[in-house]
Amino acid sequence: MLSDNKQSTFMAWFTRMPLIKRWALMHSVKSENVAEHSYQVAVIAHLLAIISNEYYGSCYIPEMAATIALFHDISETKLQDLNARTKYQTIEFARQFKKLEHLAERECLNTLPPDLKSHYRNLIVQRQVNPVYKPLVKAADTLAAYMKAKDELNNNNREFTHVVETFENKIRKMALVVPAVNYFMEHFAECCACTIDELSGIDAENATDSNDFCEEDELSKD
Repeated sequence: MLSDNKQSTFMAWFTRMPLIKRWALMHSVKSENVAEHSYQVAVIAHLLAIISNEYYGSCYIPEMAATIALFHDISETKLQDLNARTKYQTIEFARQFKKLEHLAERECLNTLPPDLKSHYRNLIVQRQVNPVYKPLVKAADTLAAYMKAKDELNNNNREFTHVVETFENKIRKMALVVPAVNYFMEHFAECCACTIDELSGIDAENATDSNDFCEEDELSKD
């Protein structure tokens, strides 16, 4: 336990995640922060885990996938977001930046009370994350970024043209490792570019059993 009156800064760093802007070197029609991105990655990772279990014979724990995803960019609370082109411009630059990320993760872990560190080590320190979940979370990370890029492109922001093309290539390769990515693209991705009216229309068209559902929902309240 922490000594009397000694405060941990762990949560304080997390509350600053909405202040960390993504795509810093690019013009964006809609701004995005690390907190928003992390939440979307967690939702997608959870979904990919369920799809993998249901259709591809995997045995993921969806809640674990979502939790790992929530922490995947924790180092950015210390380092902020760095453009991928810059981060991976050379092998040596990428290697050195990975070292910085690791140091930032360790620093975040060390803000916790000693008794709690063991519960977070395999979530915060990316080198110690369960390797079974790493491809799944990476796929979710890429899909979230791809949908953001597509949204910018749909808003006539040509700045993201090559970004979309790059992500499309990555997604094709990731689908070979995480087949659920193909299912996601076929059943979920397209609607993310729809207007609110289009979404409502799709839901109305698909709601063939809505009356039965409402009746069952009312019965469950008794």
